[in-house]
Amino acid sequence: MLNNQTDKKTNHPLSDTAMIQNIIDHIGHKILDKEQQITIILAALIAGGHVLVEDLPGLGKTTLATAIAQTFGMDYNRIQLTSDMMPSDVLGVSIYDAPSQTFSYHKGPIFTQFLLADELNRATPKTQSALLEAMAENQISMDGETYPLDAIFFVMATQNPIDEAGTYSLPQSQLDRFLVSLSLGYPDHASERKLYGSEYLQTFNKPLQALASPEQLSQWQSKAKLIHANDEVLDYLQLLIQKTRNHSQIQHGLSPRAGLSLFKLAQGLAFIADRTFITPADIQRAFFPVSRHRLTTVDGSSAGDIIESIIHDTPII
Repeated sequence: MLNNQTDKKTNHPLSDTAMIQNIIDHIGHKILDKEQQITIILAALIAGGHVLVEDLPGLGKTTLATAIAQTFGMDYNRIQLTSDMMPSDVLGVSIYDAPSQTFSYHKGPIFTQFLLADELNRATPKTQSALLEAMAENQISMDGETYPLDAIFFVMATQNPIDEAGTYSLPQSQLDRFLVSLSLGYPDHASERKLYGSEYLQTFNKPLQALASPEQLSQWQSKAKLIHANDEVLDYLQLLIQKTRNHSQIQHGLSPRAGLSLFKLAQGLAFIADRTFITPADIQRAFFPVSRHRLTTVDGSSAGDIIESIIHDTPII
């Protein structure tokens, strides 16, 4: 059953847009004051991309991931990455069976629909690389055999600030595997006060009811791919990308693959807004989360302020 939500007044199935807004509100009961971030993550999920959340511990990253998986009724695995983990701890391992004199493959936690890779930058580069290659190819190769991952496969990885002890920075080539990157940040004063109330604490550990299904999500992903952009919108997209390449303080500008990521996220945002076309506002909204993990300054620091200035100095055409 693709649509299990109905309008309480008419008893008719809700539209896709109404369903998604219900999902955003539903998740917002667990993660307070983060509607913008939830919307970007859902847009990335609908666009078929993966998400990197960079933030300090204790700000709700794991809670958010669990809430999204529960709301879509997805199979869910969580990996707590550490420096002593091997690629086989993520991908699985072949074990020799002496009686049959054959190897049998035991699948790892990556074989799921929603994978939370917690503290990705605490894993060694070898383990990071194994995970990110699987994300790019949507399959695992082991002992000459290829094992496809689920058609619905979404990775939400978390990363601690790189100046924390025991972390390994992800190279740009691997960061590029993530469609978007974002930060949750601290809640506002009123929302944080609600966290300490008995009503919130009583419901916090209760699983969220599923409002959609993986089949519904797959249908949304197919619809989002059909969303188009006219020449003026594509001109605006290319103008933003070109400004990153020409900026004197940016080390390397956005690649064509980053441009495709920008287009895909804009498709997801347009779908959530119930449109069959992308607007310049969609491109503008998608630009920061697509760019923040791909761009660095010439001195190696975050280019967040520069990205904001590019958006500000490039009016919608």
